[in-house]
Amino acid sequence: MGAIENAEQTQEELILGFLADGRDEYTSGEALSAKLGLSRTAVWKHVESLRGKGYRIDAVPARGYRLVDVPDRLSPLELSPLLSTHHLGQSIHFHESLPSTNEAAFRLAADGAEHGEVVVTEQQTAGKGRRGRVWVSPPGLNLYFSAILRPELPPQRASELTLVAAVALAETLREEGVDALIKWPNDVQLGGRKVAGILTELSAEPERVHFVVVGIGVNLNAGREDFPPEVAATATSLSEALGRRVNRALFTTALWGRLEEWLDLHHEVGFDPVRQRWKELSSTLGQDVLVRTDRSELRGVAEDIDAAGALLVRTAQGSLERVLAGDVEQLRPRVTPRPE
Repeated sequence: MGAIENAEQTQEELILGFLADGRDEYTSGEALSAKLGLSRTAVWKHVESLRGKGYRIDAVPARGYRLVDVPDRLSPLELSPLLSTHHLGQSIHFHESLPSTNEAAFRLAADGAEHGEVVVTEQQTAGKGRRGRVWVSPPGLNLYFSAILRPELPPQRASELTLVAAVALAETLREEGVDALIKWPNDVQLGGRKVAGILTELSAEPERVHFVVVGIGVNLNAGREDFPPEVAATATSLSEALGRRVNRALFTTALWGRLEEWLDLHHEVGFDPVRQRWKELSSTLGQDVLVRTDRSELRGVAEDIDAAGALLVRTAQGSLERVLAGDVEQLRPRVTPRPE
């Protein structure tokens, strides 16, 4: 994107921000001109450009402009006016379609992208899940993004960021009024069905992390018909749980704000508060589980996660096994009271 196009986008973001601040009131063209340092004609051209992108903006002579409706998109025009973060999402790389946001973010990070830059797309054609799986990503319904992080962590602690993201994601979903729980290590569930997943990838040397890419996919407005048959029985969406459509831009910026809060806390205090909150939100702990790794299967009771986020499983023989990676099947539903 060239400098001129960037400037025009910024001016349109500012106009949207001013109109959104006005709520149902009209904002005069004169006021917009003064705030932006533009001519009334330039303001009108930007308003027409926004209308062409799907924004409904009323214009009344002698009163000004009023924002009536916004398109259901996740471009910077929709997201930037809603952001309250200081790093995360302040630079947004938006695409209508991508093979994978993680792949795009990894390339950007390798080329020097800064901490907090995000890649967002309306559709992934080769979305990446854990252990080489595909993340189903239909267009215009859900949230698919990857955040570039540059934490001051040794490589052996980078896995903590997956749990940071899981806590932030579960809390954001719970704010919408659903009982979101975390299934170790990185799935978020509603009623035992997967609503979101996290994929963390990093570039590191033995002693330091260059960068971490945290990819998150959240099923927001997908219906049962949007899931392929092989996952339809185990997947769900936030809109299905709520019985109403979800405002994707509001959810996205709320999630970025919550994620940044937890990242800041993790940076300042360490992993312990993340670990404690993760345990409160876990659907795995206390369960009979079957853990499948690349080389073996392990059956037992999921007792805890340790200071590095590894799952601790008590086997029938009484040994406590430490699991760093694997697929967990929960063999019976949790019945203990849930946190608020």
